[in-house]
Amino acid sequence: MKNRLKEFREKFGLTQQQLGEIIGVSRQAINSIETEKYEPSIWLAYDISKVFHKSIEDIFLFEESERKSRAQQSRGVV
Repeated sequence: MKNRLKEFREKFGLTQQQLGEIIGVSRQAINSIETEKYEPSIWLAYDISKVFHKSIEDIFLFEESERKSRAQQSRGVV
């Protein structure tokens, strides 16, 4: 999922480590979200959005992706 996490994190002057400590995840988790290797749960996305005083939609960009959604994967959609 595309996101603007790095942009907001840097704007607030936070390292990946610092942001991870604030929301209770590892630096590696923040890196994986920023590089679109990991899609956060809705609760983690919510916690991230609160740090930056933004909506989830401001940070995480819900747009069509070549990657199948979890719902599509579970239904076997090609």
